Amino acid sequence: MSVSDRYRVPILDRALELLELLANHPDGLTLTAMTERLRMPKNSVFRIATTLTLRGYATRDEPSKVYRLSPQLLSLAHRASGAERITALAAPILTALRDASRETALLGTLSGLQGVVLDQVPSPQPVKVVVEIGHSFPLHTAAPAKAIIAFLPAERKEALISGMTFPRLTRHTLTSAAAFRRELEEVRARGIAFDRGEESETFACVAAPVLDRHQHPVAALWISGPADRVTPERSLAFGETVQSHARALSAKLGCPA
Repeated sequence: MSVSDRYRVPILDRALELLELLANHPDGLTLTAMTERLRMPKNSVFRIATTLTLRGYATRDEPSKVYRLSPQLLSLAHRASGAERITALAAPILTALRDASRETALLGTLSGLQGVVLDQVPSPQPVKVVVEIGHSFPLHTAAPAKAIIAFLPAERKEALISGMTFPRLTRHTLTSAAAFRRELEEVRARGIAFDRGEESETFACVAAPVLDRHQHPVAALWISGPADRVTPERSLAFGETVQSHARALSAKLGCPA
């Protein structure tokens, strides 16, 4: 037994494994599914899942018996990652981006093998895109995920891509790592990322990365709206608007001009 193994706490190890499992299954898992994937005694999994639910870190849907992570974990992630500060700094910029584009303006970041929405300012128009804070989105379709991943260091970028899957969600979805890498090259060249109906053909998104003082991508700003308003013809103009606001937020984080 190594020195490090001597000080491991088995029940904490198991709880963290369960949290990581649920984080990779945003639609949730039943007790049986968690037990099979973790290869733990069913009683242990039940006790851990129940404790997480009682503490507010997980939820259990009674009809389906499915467990999911709750948004409470997002508050811990905010404090640990500095996202709380980014959210505060971004608030007036999100409002300005919403006013300039008249579409819903959003702020998000990466969380494991998915993205997560940190904040939004809804469009003033009667038909609009509105999502829940803490909502997760797939990396291979989402403009904000592309905007962040494109500017990551090569090693980190490749580690993410190697762990991704590419399910087809619409006829526009990128369904291979090779196609995704080509898309990221274009995103890095122009500084703007698009979701051209890749997750849903009813809406489209335009995003730009938010960089910190080390010029590392820590978040993305984007606008999202119905596909008949955020059209391919208007996407470049939207992109310039999003990019200018993302640069303003990056400057607040100390990114050199």
